[in-house]
Amino acid sequence: MKALVLKEFGAMTVDEVDAPTPGPGEVRLQIRLTGICGSDLHGYTGASGRRVPGQVMGHETVGVIESVGDGVDLAIGATATINPVVGCGTCEPCRAGTEQYCAIKRVIGVDPTRTASFAEYVVAPAANVIVLPSAMPEAYGALIEPLAVGYHAARRASTTPDDRVLVLGGGPIGQAAAIAARRLEAARVVVSEPNSGRRALCEGLGVDVVDPESGPVAEQAADLLGGPASVTIDAVGTSATAADALAATSLGGRVVLVGMAGPRLELDAYAISTGERSLIGAFSYTSHEFAETARWVGAEPPELAGLVERVVPIEQGPAQFAELAADLTVAGKVLVRFS
Repeated sequence: MKALVLKEFGAMTVDEVDAPTPGPGEVRLQIRLTGICGSDLHGYTGASGRRVPGQVMGHETVGVIESVGDGVDLAIGATATINPVVGCGTCEPCRAGTEQYCAIKRVIGVDPTRTASFAEYVVAPAANVIVLPSAMPEAYGALIEPLAVGYHAARRASTTPDDRVLVLGGGPIGQAAAIAARRLEAARVVVSEPNSGRRALCEGLGVDVVDPESGPVAEQAADLLGGPASVTIDAVGTSATAADALAATSLGGRVVLVGMAGPRLELDAYAISTGERSLIGAFSYTSHEFAETARWVGAEPPELAGLVERVVPIEQGPAQFAELAADLTVAGKVLVRFS
């Protein structure tokens, strides 16, 4: 089968690799579309330290069930997506549906021992496969994973209708966080984003936007929110955005760090301790949140219509990675088509 292979950091190729075979309890999907995630780009450049040369990445995907292993009762030909967080299935977090806390979890697309979704076929446990409505636009299936990341971030903040929410970063995860805050009926939502195209996309989602290059983010956001944010979601993850998050968040407010631009940050400890602000980490999602997001996407909400920037064939995959790694300013999601 054809796959996008990380030959070396900064170089992706289209190669022929062995197609995986489903074992007992597993499903093989014929992949239709897989999205290029910011974490894939960090893996491509080697910046994250979480990918290795020779690996087939990819975790934001949609396909068709092509074959199943023993003990699996899923319909061949059904459209489906994959929750890429694979827990052991027996530990306490896995039994609770919080596989992201499993000490030995594997993430499809990160685990180098597993051929992931930048390929014509991928195998996953049946428990991680979510069947989708056949009439739904197939591109929406590739949006479920990043939308679940944003939903989890907003849930980690315990967002309620009483909250004023600021999202730092208007890329795909920031967009997902803003959509999630609206799903949770937050009173007001503002997104801070320097790129004009991304600001326009976020405005199309029905949220207010500010340009961080036009003045202090805290002041601009407070003007639109009617006061400091009670919840700030940092979908970038740099020392600068963390500082903006703390400055923009009310005393006793919650700051969620979901962006992963850098492995280390400098933080104003006094802004956390003396302001009694909570700093909360967010990574992936629970299995319930992923399934809930898949159901929400299956209803084809209007917010999804403008989230995909472009779809390219697998042959253009290497060029897309090189382009996005050099200048990640596209407004929406870039998807790679495999079949």
